[in-house]
Amino acid sequence: MGLRTHIKTRILTLLTIAYALPTAVSAQYTDVINSNRPGLSVSAYAVGTGVIQAELGLGFEQRDHSRLDNESNMFTPELSLRYGLFFETLELNYEGRYVNQNIDYLGFDLSETRTDFERNRLGLKFLLFDPFKDPNKNKPNIRSWRANNVFQLKNLVPAISIYAGANFVLGDNPFYPGEPTVSPRVMIATQSRLTPRFVLISNISYDRIGTDFPEYQYTISFQHAFRNPKWSVFVENQGIKSDRYADVLLRSGVAHLFNENFQMDAFLGSNFKNTPSRLFGMLGMSYRLDFHKDPEIKPIDEQAGGQNGGDIKRNTFKKKKKGLFGISKKDKRKRKKKKIDQ
Repeated sequence: MGLRTHIKTRILTLLTIAYALPTAVSAQYTDVINSNRPGLSVSAYAVGTGVIQAELGLGFEQRDHSRLDNESNMFTPELSLRYGLFFETLELNYEGRYVNQNIDYLGFDLSETRTDFERNRLGLKFLLFDPFKDPNKNKPNIRSWRANNVFQLKNLVPAISIYAGANFVLGDNPFYPGEPTVSPRVMIATQSRLTPRFVLISNISYDRIGTDFPEYQYTISFQHAFRNPKWSVFVENQGIKSDRYADVLLRSGVAHLFNENFQMDAFLGSNFKNTPSRLFGMLGMSYRLDFHKDPEIKPIDEQAGGQNGGDIKRNTFKKKKKGLFGISKKDKRKRKKKKIDQ
């Protein structure tokens, strides 16, 4: 009977750990790097205070336009810098994407080169709601493996964050001619852990506010971790609507975690039209410098008022039991009994 109880205890412990690990990954700070790569979707969670994180990519794109009768290839390095600012739910981030585009106009035997930032923005992201904040409401079901590993309606409840920032157009940018130097950008990001290995992320943004060509975007990303948690895959759909440019893009790729601070990734993508047609791919990496420190939790006695705080509370409690003249009821009963005996 003792052996059976021991085995059962070990199984329940392993089940609890297996269920808690994916939940921990959804928290603000994690022991393992929490990257927005691969893809363009943005997690609802911040990197955590004291964390400096860099996410880099080197990409190539073939872009051809049937109506304009041109063909182009683009070299697209990009960089995202993330920093946990002040507290766990706030993140400062910079996103830059530099483009070198060579265009050939087939009908005129002409060529052109465009180089500048296609994306250059700075912003703050703040977590408004986290469904995993209260661990007491997210304890694993130790009696049912299935309940912990299959989809449930409550899993649709997402973490929600808001983003506010600005785009910067410096100098004569050929990708945004005549656009003001600074234009605001806002976004809502959500993240749902559908199962321990399956995550849904969605972003809705309103970009280049106040310009002649404001832009609406949505991004929906499905991410799946394999049994070997160092490998994961994703599928992502992005929609863009603007008077300047509108499109629907699909991308998919894989990421590999080398250690707790370093990840590499790759993806391919395409659109579904020829004005222009787009085919692109990217290799990327994410690396963090981790200076995070967990908040110190004081012992109960210290929280009560120093090392002797607990004794102070107990002494106060005893004083309340004493009578009007400072004599406890117990002492009164002893004195009364002594008088009777005499």
